[in-house]
Amino acid sequence: MESSAWRAKIGDTLWLLAWGVASSAWCVTAADHIGATFDEPLYVQHGLERWRSGSMARLMKLGTMPLPVDVQTLPLYLWERWRGTPIDPQHELHLVLPYARAATLFFWWLLLVHVGLAARSLGGRRAAALAVAFVACEPVLVAHAGLATTDVAVTACLVALAYHFRQNRTARWGWRVAWPALWLGLSVLAKASGLVFGGIILLLIEADRCGWWRRREGEPAPPSWRASLGDLVQIGGLGLVLMFVYCGCDWRTNGSFQAWARGLPEGPTASAMVWLSDHLRIFSNGGEGIVRQVTHNLRGHGVYLLGRTDPRSLWWYFPVLMTLKFSVPVLLAPLAWLGLRRLAPRRGPWYGNWALLCALALLAFSVTCRVQIGVRFMFPLLCLAVIGTVAALTRCLDGAASAWRWRLLAGGAAACLAWNVTQALTVWPEGLCYVNPLWGGTREGYRLTSDSNYDWGQGITELAAWLRSHPQPDLDVYYFGTDPAYFELPARPVALNGLPVASRDEACNYLRGRRLAVSTTVLYGNFTAPGLADVVAVLRASRPVDRTTTFLIYDFTDGPARDSRQAAATGPQ
Repeated sequence: MESSAWRAKIGDTLWLLAWGVASSAWCVTAADHIGATFDEPLYVQHGLERWRSGSMARLMKLGTMPLPVDVQTLPLYLWERWRGTPIDPQHELHLVLPYARAATLFFWWLLLVHVGLAARSLGGRRAAALAVAFVACEPVLVAHAGLATTDVAVTACLVALAYHFRQNRTARWGWRVAWPALWLGLSVLAKASGLVFGGIILLLIEADRCGWWRRREGEPAPPSWRASLGDLVQIGGLGLVLMFVYCGCDWRTNGSFQAWARGLPEGPTASAMVWLSDHLRIFSNGGEGIVRQVTHNLRGHGVYLLGRTDPRSLWWYFPVLMTLKFSVPVLLAPLAWLGLRRLAPRRGPWYGNWALLCALALLAFSVTCRVQIGVRFMFPLLCLAVIGTVAALTRCLDGAASAWRWRLLAGGAAACLAWNVTQALTVWPEGLCYVNPLWGGTREGYRLTSDSNYDWGQGITELAAWLRSHPQPDLDVYYFGTDPAYFELPARPVALNGLPVASRDEACNYLRGRRLAVSTTVLYGNFTAPGLADVVAVLRASRPVDRTTTFLIYDFTDGPARDSRQAAATGPQ
């Protein structure tokens, strides 16, 4: 290899290491300043149980695929084996959670490497450098890279699947089929949605390669449908086999299947189903987790966005939410590409960029996704969009007659990177709460969105620090989350179900004389507990005396809470 090629390779490696180390430092330092999110205590508990017993039944009943949880809890299991006593996930969570979170960085580095490889294959070295940098400093993405959850893991596996599948389409069977099948299996093992997203990605990449919707002049005849679909079927089948083998089986019956069979009307079908449910001992297995996620999506989930709520879903949820949660440069990059593309002397077609094509397909698919509890479900779309847009920007300027366009791109990219780095540093350690300036910024973002987009239960650590500096006698805490530290606060936990309130006037009487700390997701979320709606209406119309990032603090001890008529007349503050 020539010296110039070596220097380029070393430079690319150092660039990747610099952004990887900087983003990892953001994650590790932030992990010590935020409490457990809603999912993490369960993942730690069930992950440790899985290592101890070998059974994945608890994870499958949650619809949680095991790969990220296994990786995140393996260091904890090895630690408890070394010390000789089991870890208590309730009382020792604050000690072990940072280590589980640090294990997610394995998937984070995997993602950065494959983002660079994919962008380089589409747009060259400049595209690879820009794509890695933009992904590494995207505030909401790097925030999730510091959590012991599954979203970064599935994103890394899907980007790797897309890259390796496209790069090896003309190779021998092992690289063409078996290698992508491994990545598809890992994607499904990371998250059940990996099966659907992976299928869309594979189909779109193959369709683009073979020109199923167009003919390119001067190119050889595309592969036959039979050959392409044969490879896709093999990849899908082998990926599912890997998933089932990894998940294993407890060789037991399924309680929900038995209950359903016994609830059927009497007859031959019911009798057959009852017998089958009593004798079909193949549970738990990987298929159970996938089925639970499919039924969850069909059933939908309570949602809140921009003041709108729905017990099932809002079709426009993800397209609008992404304009809140993704950074401004990422949102404006497609517009910049369209503008610069018109200036390039040889524009060429937009298709052929499989990453951009897959991102557009996932955007269209997002309107059918009914589990609407966070932009994190669209991280594969985000990374593919960054790869595709950056590659398209660099390609459309290749061969331009004047150098000013490249200087324009370099200056614009540097400014956008500086913007994103500033945003990521400013929002640290609460990157989960990030809302871009187009929607008013992070501080007031809790009025627009909730759940894992803002208050995912991570605020107990900050609330505990606030209480140490602001001692509050008889403070009630209305909390959204599962952090065990909630019960160690010098405050009174309040259950959100069964509040003794039947009207706004009764809510005013109930709140009179109280000091409250209320999760923003409780105030601006989709909760239907009896009595809570009236209490929330009064709280929204009242002015908090202080706040943390995810808790609003109210004090009704100096006077009565405003009655419902005054609250309705004044409106939210």
